[in-house]
Amino acid sequence: MNHWLELFVHWAAGVGLNYGFLLDAYQRGSLGQGALTTLLLCLFTIVGSLLAGLALAAMLTSGQRWLARPARLFIEVTRNTPTLVQLYCAFLVLNMLLTQAVGAANPLTPFAWVVIVISLHKGAFHAEALRAGIEAVPAVTLEAASSLAFNRRQLLWNVQLPLALRVALPSLVNNLIDLVKMTAVASAIAVGDITYAAIMIWTQSDNVLELMLLILGFFGLLSFIVNAVGRWLEARLRMPGYGH
Repeated sequence: MNHWLELFVHWAAGVGLNYGFLLDAYQRGSLGQGALTTLLLCLFTIVGSLLAGLALAAMLTSGQRWLARPARLFIEVTRNTPTLVQLYCAFLVLNMLLTQAVGAANPLTPFAWVVIVISLHKGAFHAEALRAGIEAVPAVTLEAASSLAFNRRQLLWNVQLPLALRVALPSLVNNLIDLVKMTAVASAIAVGDITYAAIMIWTQSDNVLELMLLILGFFGLLSFIVNAVGRWLEARLRMPGYGH
C-alpha cells in the first residue's frame, strides 16, 4: 500500500502537485475517517430523505386538508430556504433549547443534526417528485383497482406508489445526487467528514489545490455510483408499455 502511495506522490510531484501528506499516517488516517463519515452521512440521509419524502407525498395526496396543508407549508418553507441556514438554525437554536431542557442527556450529536436536516430538506423535493408520479397514474387504473374494493390506503400503497415510483425515479435520482454533494455542509458544524478533514490538513500546509482535487474526485465518484444505481433501477423497474 505504502509503495503505491509513494509512486503516486512521486508521479504527482512530477506534474506540480504536492500529495506528500498522504505519506503521513495521521493525516492519511484523518482523510480515511472523514471519507467513512461522509459515506455514513450519505447512507443515513438517503434512507431518511426517502422516508420523509414518502410520508410527505402520502400527506399531500391523502385528500385530507388537515394533512395536506401542513405538508404543503413544510415543503414550501423547506424548499425555499438554504440548507446551511436550516442546519445552523437546527444546531445552534433547536439543539441549544434541547440541551437546556434535558442537559447532558441530549442524544442528538452534530452528526445526527446533519442527517435530520438534510433528510427533511431533500425529503421535500422527493415528495414533489412522488406527488407528480402519483397524480400521473391513469384514472382507468385507479377505477380498475376500486372495482376490486380497494380502499384509499390500499390504492395508495398497492397501486399508486409502485407506479409513481417508476415515473418519479429519474427525479429522485437527481435529488439523491444533489443530496450526496449536500453532505459537505456537515463541516460547517465541525462534523468530521472528508471536507472538514481536508480543511484541517490544509490549515497546516500549503496544499489546498491538491485537497480540493481529491474532494472533487471523491464526491464525483459517489455521485457517479448513485447515478449508476439509479439507471440500473430504472431499467429493472421498467414496465413494458407503461408511461409510453
